[in-house]
Amino acid sequence: MPITSNFIDYVKIYFKSGKGGDGVIHFRREKYVPKGGPDGGDGGRGGHIILRGNDQLWTLLHLKYKKHIKAENGKPGAGKNMTGARGKDIILEVPLGTVAKYADTGEVILEITKHGEEKILLPGGSGGKGNTHFKSATNQTPRIATPGEPGKEAWIILELKILADVGLVGFPNAGKSTLLSRLTAAKPKIADYPFTTLTPKVGIVHYRDFKSFVMADIPGIIEGAAEGKGLGIRFLRHIERNAVLLFLIPADTDDYDKEYRILLSELEKYNPELLNKRRVIAISKSDLLDDELKEEIRRNVNFDVPWLFISSVTGEGLEQLKDLLWKEINIAREMEQIPEQEIRKKLDDQDDIE
Repeated sequence: MPITSNFIDYVKIYFKSGKGGDGVIHFRREKYVPKGGPDGGDGGRGGHIILRGNDQLWTLLHLKYKKHIKAENGKPGAGKNMTGARGKDIILEVPLGTVAKYADTGEVILEITKHGEEKILLPGGSGGKGNTHFKSATNQTPRIATPGEPGKEAWIILELKILADVGLVGFPNAGKSTLLSRLTAAKPKIADYPFTTLTPKVGIVHYRDFKSFVMADIPGIIEGAAEGKGLGIRFLRHIERNAVLLFLIPADTDDYDKEYRILLSELEKYNPELLNKRRVIAISKSDLLDDELKEEIRRNVNFDVPWLFISSVTGEGLEQLKDLLWKEINIAREMEQIPEQEIRKKLDDQDDIE
């Protein structure tokens, strides 16, 4: 049976903003004023296509079946210098972390990162000028008006990149979903087979003194993910917005350093800038290790970032992990001036996250 999901993080839509209304040629005609001057009004602006951030949305599912979206055209002007009505704007609610880019070139148009933030995706055409604008000393009865400007049109990709403080990185079965379920109220599907996590899951980690941070569990990496193997870039783009990357390497791995290097290599192939993010390594499932094996691992690993042993089963190292992550998040914010994530306050009901 195929696996389905309500988590949609990519849509391609044809957008067209409204055409501006035409300016008109009109002359004042009233009783006892047989030869009044020009009074043709301007056309109304065409409707904009606007994106608005909504922190209650976690997916682009509501746009999945909208293949063509067009704004209303502006109305033509009228006599008595009356401007035509503006075309109605189209306002689309999108989740925070939505990026819009041209489908043909990949050029980024805009990003939505704040609740209530509105940005014009495609502006409507300006209205044309009525003949009243063309009156002059030498031309008292201009028979000139300009048409409204055409609207903009383009195939545009809307792409969601999860906003979270910490992104979990690791091969399938590294224990990411189990860790997320232990540290947060999220309820990811957990089972002992690869790619249990097929869509990003987000949870809020409660820290000391009523502080908290957001953690995202992202589908596991395999070698070649940057080239599209496995789930490929379907998950890689989501870690671009994380302040800190938490690498999970299971205790039963044959070569800890090699696995870490492979994970780093996949990130670098996709986007070298990801290697500039703060990193933490956790050796998961450490309940499988005795003290002697742990000491041997400490002597042999060559990690260049902070690391520790954890177990989501016994709780070993989890408080120390939260301390370390909180420290790294704050360092990242200071270094990169990462804004506070509005999504933190809207994670009360984890059952709504799919």
